Amino acid sequence: MKYDFEFFEKIYKNYNKRNLVKPDPLQVLYDYKEVEDRAVIALLASGLAYGRVKQILKSIDRILVKLGKNPVEFIMNNSIVEFRDVFKGFKHRFTDELEIAMFCEGIKNAIEKYGSLKNAFLDGYSNRDDNIIPALDAFSKKITANFPRGKSYLFPAPVNGSACKRPMLFLRWMVRSDEVDPGGWDEISPSKLIIPLDTHMYAFAKGAGFTKRKSADLKTACEISGYFKQLNSRDPVKYDFAITRFGIREELSTKSLS
Repeated sequence: MKYDFEFFEKIYKNYNKRNLVKPDPLQVLYDYKEVEDRAVIALLASGLAYGRVKQILKSIDRILVKLGKNPVEFIMNNSIVEFRDVFKGFKHRFTDELEIAMFCEGIKNAIEKYGSLKNAFLDGYSNRDDNIIPALDAFSKKITANFPRGKSYLFPAPVNGSACKRPMLFLRWMVRSDEVDPGGWDEISPSKLIIPLDTHMYAFAKGAGFTKRKSADLKTACEISGYFKQLNSRDPVKYDFAITRFGIREELSTKSLS
């Protein structure tokens, strides 16, 4: 099989469809028209995007019910004590009410200091950087500064070598804009994005010969992204959603790609 530009453009055309989103945490973003509200929801939803998708969506729904129609307003009008009370009893695998409360507090602190999550991100962003990693690392530190040792599983920093699949997913949602990704952070170039490396993309990329690395870490994510950037320098993450549908949706088969 020839994995060239035409091949991936065909996949994008056929499978980058809104009706193929469910089940995916991305689906909850479409209800928020205000960019800053969407950013808050995207940050929380991507943070919880680990484990079985059914449980992920259930946990996200529990959060959304509390945040209401105006997530930024909710975040800014509450404190860490109130966050803990609101999310009392919350549990998503090893994320509990305290971590969610502290995450909300970190989001609030960033908005208070920079005016918005987008501004907080742009504070560490430069078009001179080869990719989004330096900006993401700076942003992660802002969001998790209130955590012990400045670290949270909900939003890991790339400086530690992790592929940072969930933060990269958050950025794909907020930076790209098409039928699937809602976008909103237009000041950031999609050319800087890194593939949100999950098991489905890693299996595809390894099988296609895009990488020989044995670990799905940040170096591997960058290597795979580099391959896609050779095909599409302006938008190397463009094909991520369409490709990963084949590992997520049971009715789709990779045999249809040949």
